[in-house]
Order: sequence, then structure tokens, then C-alpha cells
Amino acid sequence: MRKPVDAVREAPRPAVLTHADAEGRVRMVDVSGKAVTDRVAVARGFVRVSAAARRLVRTGAVKKGDPLQAARLAGIMAAKQTAHLIPLCHPLPLTAVQVDVELARGGIAIEATVRTSGQTGVEMEALTAVAVAGLTVYDMLKAVDTAMVIEHILLVEKRGGKRDVVRPTHA
Repeated sequence: MRKPVDAVREAPRPAVLTHADAEGRVRMVDVSGKAVTDRVAVARGFVRVSAAARRLVRTGAVKKGDPLQAARLAGIMAAKQTAHLIPLCHPLPLTAVQVDVELARGGIAIEATVRTSGQTGVEMEALTAVAVAGLTVYDMLKAVDTAMVIEHILLVEKRGGKRDVVRPTHA
């Protein structure tokens, strides 16, 4: 997985909820006036898994199959379906979705990178990919590890809109 780029600190901004009209009614944001730009978002997450479960994954002994490959595919499929899952997300023509799922100390690390050329970003697609990949790992290993925890799902990078965001991460 890639190392994070240097962090860009943003000044605090007053909260503006663009998914609500003046009367507080939920609405889909109109992005027709926005420029089409290349956009990318990177999200990460972690599934804390027992040593016994990690050993089964490493040796290819999980009865349901390879959880890393299943999670990778599930994450890609989820990114493509985000607008069907999150009510106010725009359906986007994704140009690339990469989901990396690998064994790590204490569990399984997940990273998703999603790209498009469009009028709105792909943050939700990247976060959805990570969340569903984590749920897939959970499903594949729940018979051998009932104490698993899906944790630390976060957006670490967003580029291509009005402002870029890179969140510092600790290795």
C-alpha cells in the first residue's frame, strides 16, 4: 500500500449542509454548475482479527475460500453501487477502482482508491469499498473468530474538487 502524502491542513470552515434546503428538507445537491475534473479518493480501514484466523488466511485454509480476494472483489463491486446504497450520492462513471486487502500485524488492512472524471468527488465510493471489503472479511472469518472488530475506516486523501484533502496517518 502507498505511503500517505504530506498532510495539507485545512482552516476550520463554518458548517454548510448542502444536502438540505432552506426549510431543512433533504435534497440531492445540484452539481450541474461544477466543472468536470479528474478526481481521486483514498480510504483505509482495518479488521482486527485473531492470530488463529490470520494463520488460516495465510495458509489458505479458510473453508469459504480466500477472504482477501473475496473482500477485494466485494470492495470493487460496492464502490460501483454506492449511489444505490447512500441515498443522496450521485451515480458516477468510475474510471478506476483499486482495493488492496492484505494481512497485517493484528489483522487485515484495507485500502481503496477510486477515480473518476466528473462534477463531484468519489469519497463515498472509496469509503463504501473499504466498509464492504471489511464486512466481507468479517463474513468469511466469523466462524473462526467471533471477536473480530472492523475499525478505523477513514478518508485519507481526496483530490480534484474545490479543495484537496490529505489526512495525516500514523504508520
